[in-house]
Amino acid sequence: MDQHGMWAVGGAYERYMGRWSRLVADEFVAWLSCGNGLRWLDVACGTGALTAAVAASQPRLVTGLDRSGGFVVAARAAAPASARFVLADALSLPVRDEACDVVASGLALNFLPSPGAAVLEAARVVRPGGLVAAYVWDYASGVEFLTHFWGAAVAVDPSAVEWDERRRFPLCQPGPLRTLWLEAGLVDVAVAPIEVPTVFAGFTDLWEPFLDGQGPAPGYVAALAPAARHRLRDMLREALPVKPDGSIALTARAWAVQGRRAVHAGEAPSELV
Repeated sequence: MDQHGMWAVGGAYERYMGRWSRLVADEFVAWLSCGNGLRWLDVACGTGALTAAVAASQPRLVTGLDRSGGFVVAARAAAPASARFVLADALSLPVRDEACDVVASGLALNFLPSPGAAVLEAARVVRPGGLVAAYVWDYASGVEFLTHFWGAAVAVDPSAVEWDERRRFPLCQPGPLRTLWLEAGLVDVAVAPIEVPTVFAGFTDLWEPFLDGQGPAPGYVAALAPAARHRLRDMLREALPVKPDGSIALTARAWAVQGRRAVHAGEAPSELV
């Protein structure tokens, strides 16, 4: 499955990852602690989790942007009427220089072909003193249901290591994120963890979203022959900590990063707080 096909079906993504992204988005907006009445741009907005969280913070304007038409449709249907959505690429923002107070992105940076170029684009369109921020999952060790999934997948099929997000996304750690922000010329850079509960009603609630093809792990499952898929399902079921009522209570951690565009002599900073 190619990158575009992987991110196309809003409802399937919501079942797989969007429901947890919405919890992180609320914590992320609170961590940024920006004031009201600001112009926000949500880059690679997906199904609109971050856009909706920003809309609840009384912005002057919030615009979500994504290159997936399916995601834009899903985001528009679920978001408050005050939010706007645009079909566009994170590496070529259809926004004039210094037009925004805050440019943010949720769970997308590591999937872009050039994360550094995306951060530079964000810095271009934010005002002097404005904020550029993002969050990504801690794939290395912080998303427990994926840790269990890939452990089972590699046990059944050693070649699954090539798909494993723990291996594929070294960017999703504090050091690389901080470096990316500093290389874009941003200042006052800070990185912080955001942890949320991921409680599944039962094994079916956890497993079935892996069958919808929306993301690297579901994409791997979609490529398996039925017999291999069944072996993986059974291995994963055995590895999970299931409570007496059948529920599976895990956690997921994201890393959040923020930095400001520097204010130079003669420039007027935007008011963020």
